[in-house]
Amino acid sequence: MSINIKNKRATFNYEIVDQFTAGIQLMGSEVKSIRAGKASMSESYCYIKKGELFIKNMHIAEYKQASYTGHKDPIRERKLLLNKKELSKIEKKIKEKGMAVVPIKMFLSARGLLKVEIGLAKGKKIHDKRDSIKDRDAKRQLNRFKGGRA
Repeated sequence: MSINIKNKRATFNYEIVDQFTAGIQLMGSEVKSIRAGKASMSESYCYIKKGELFIKNMHIAEYKQASYTGHKDPIRERKLLLNKKELSKIEKKIKEKGMAVVPIKMFLSARGLLKVEIGLAKGKKIHDKRDSIKDRDAKRQLNRFKGGRA
């Protein structure tokens, strides 16, 4: 089974400077819902509160077969699990002007645990976004010419 939920908006709106892999605190019904592919990271962002990193606005749909103990709030904030050294590095970088922490993708590790790849990012300017669109279109044209897929 392969889970690979990506945040395409993050790579378009931000230039990723550094990446970290973090665990995530979830309820059982949330894990089952993610394994069913019912999650979205497009609107999500990360922030630090009291020395801990949280992800907000990540939508995980309610699991239908869960009993009354299942999760009821699909966009609640969830705690990300990192080392203290990584957290302090992220905290220092956030204090710099224009830096943000954005989730990039969620995947299943080799041990079967759900992990979130987060990135320290700088916001792109409008002309940088245009360059990204040009590069993507050029790759697509090249692949069409070669007969491959985009």
